[in-house]
Amino acid sequence: MKKDVRILLVGEPKVGKTSLIMSLVSEEFPEEVPLRAEEITIPADVTPEKVPTHIVDYSEAEQTEEQLHNEISKANVICIVYAVNSKNSIDKVTSRWIPLINDRTDKDSRMPLILVGNKSDLVEHSSMEAILPIMNQYTEIETCVEMKPACIKALTRIFKISDQDNDGILNDAELNFFQRTCFNTPLAPQALEDVKNVVRKNMSDGVADNGLTLKGFLFLHTLFIQRGRHETTWTVLRRFGYDDDLELTHEYLFPMLKIPPDCTTELNHHAYLFLQSIFDKHDLDRDCALSPDELKDLFKVFPYMPWGPDVNNTVCTNDKGWVTYQGYICQWTLTTYLDVQRCLEYLGYLGYSILREQESQAAAVTVTRDKKLDLQKKQTQRNVFQCNLIGMKNCGKTGILQGFLGRNLAKQREMKEEHKSLYAINTTYVYGQEKYLLLHEVLSDSEFITASDTVCDVVCLVYDVSNPRSFDYCTRIFKQHFIDSKTPCIVVAAKSDLHEAKQDHSISPIDFCNKHKMPPPQSYTCNSVGTPSKDFFVKVTTIAMYPHARLRCLCTCNRCTFCICQNFLNSDLLQSVKTKFFTAVLNRLKDRVDEVGAMLLANDEGSLVHQVHAVSFVEDSIFMESSGARSLRNEDRHIAQADLKTSTFWLRASLGATVFAVLGFAVYKALLKQR
Repeated sequence: MKKDVRILLVGEPKVGKTSLIMSLVSEEFPEEVPLRAEEITIPADVTPEKVPTHIVDYSEAEQTEEQLHNEISKANVICIVYAVNSKNSIDKVTSRWIPLINDRTDKDSRMPLILVGNKSDLVEHSSMEAILPIMNQYTEIETCVEMKPACIKALTRIFKISDQDNDGILNDAELNFFQRTCFNTPLAPQALEDVKNVVRKNMSDGVADNGLTLKGFLFLHTLFIQRGRHETTWTVLRRFGYDDDLELTHEYLFPMLKIPPDCTTELNHHAYLFLQSIFDKHDLDRDCALSPDELKDLFKVFPYMPWGPDVNNTVCTNDKGWVTYQGYICQWTLTTYLDVQRCLEYLGYLGYSILREQESQAAAVTVTRDKKLDLQKKQTQRNVFQCNLIGMKNCGKTGILQGFLGRNLAKQREMKEEHKSLYAINTTYVYGQEKYLLLHEVLSDSEFITASDTVCDVVCLVYDVSNPRSFDYCTRIFKQHFIDSKTPCIVVAAKSDLHEAKQDHSISPIDFCNKHKMPPPQSYTCNSVGTPSKDFFVKVTTIAMYPHARLRCLCTCNRCTFCICQNFLNSDLLQSVKTKFFTAVLNRLKDRVDEVGAMLLANDEGSLVHQVHAVSFVEDSIFMESSGARSLRNEDRHIAQADLKTSTFWLRASLGATVFAVLGFAVYKALLKQR
């Protein structure tokens, strides 16, 4: 190991050799640059390798060729400096400097050379295309120090993520957050001013409104690299997920997330707040919708455009066809539900884990419990439910999808076929709770559907009322896949505005539904003047949420007091309780009848007449009132009647309490909705 290292900087005049050295010493670019910097010695204790380092400048204006040859012979490393904005200085690397150095050094032990591309802040392109052939030709060139385009691209993304208000400037709060995120410590107010002053002195547009612009941010990192403080820039790049090749790592984009079978994935409350902040950041005109330019700006931190034109037919848009805030949130919900790994990747590009100070973006996702447990417990905490629309081709499935998004038939005709979507997602309200309903159109080019097409929370068997062969397809699908399934099914009579044709099937749709204990066929049409009704979708969501209840409410709203009462009174739970209650009452009466009969038989043993009287007495004890209490039979009659009255009282009390509870719950929900 050498006791010390001597570094010589050579290059054409005005390429910035002296500025680099003086910037290293003063930590800022000097306003006045001398023709040549004095030799600088860096002590061992402040160098990475703990070796004293001497930095020597060469000036053609002040030094002779002999002095240059002498410095070359004494140097351990030579840096050939060129200006990235000067083709002449790049050409001189091979035409002058490398041959000159090789002529003055031992051929058996070539001097290690480092090419330094200076003034990279003055151009938007890289000179690496011109430098790489030189590096390949001369093996003595160890490396080339220049901020690569990939580095600039990565730092630009980091700037946009850190610019939380999207004004193109990093203010003091944003700079402090950036500093704390990357280096675990904030900057003191004076240190912040010092940083901005360094940029001001060297770039006229590096600071604006007392904040750091993108050019100023890139300049700072160029300065770090030129001063040899690569570790500062690499620390920033590593914190934002980049590897040695300046690519986002797989571990950063796709953190571990275990999803057991029969479980679904949803965004949690913190994720929705984050996505709301991203939307607000880019909705510059505050119209609660993202224009094409605003959407493009939002996705600038992505390496590609993640949303295609089909998204506009998957979620709600405004009159201009721009994705609304509700549509934006729904699209994220859909991505999380259908492809959670893609959602994690997208959140990674947006910097979720950094801005929310989480270990990874997996913290944004909730994995729901097994659907079997929901069915056992007869309740669910899930917020997203999938409904598959199954029916023969052209039966009206697409109309239902687009009608769910508020588009009538006239608006649907404006949709381009190549931009068609097989999904539609929107919010519905069930008993005052906001839920997401995801509709999926199952393609039906054949008589069969795949097993994956049957995996959902509720199935809509869609038939065209004007096509006599349409319903038969639904019955075949039902018998093949759903007759023994726990997935609830609804028959939908689509295009209900058209003339209804008799269906070519052995039984009518309504009789088919009654036979298989399904709600009657639900009529639907999107051929309306205004926005199609959403009542049908509320009912679909309700059935998806409560598949065990087998709700049969035929009201259009499914939210009124009548509906709540009817659903409760017709629910399996209440029917079970009612059956058990009546069974207990009848068993008690039967036991009492047996006791009275036994007493009569004991008093008049062997008498057929007495047995007949006993039967008559039992009938009287149940259905007639007693007017006396003189005999044993009259006393027993009183006892039996008292038991019957007691049982009847508790039956009436229980039913009264049930009705009171239901009405009270309905009033509470109505008041809550008004609030």
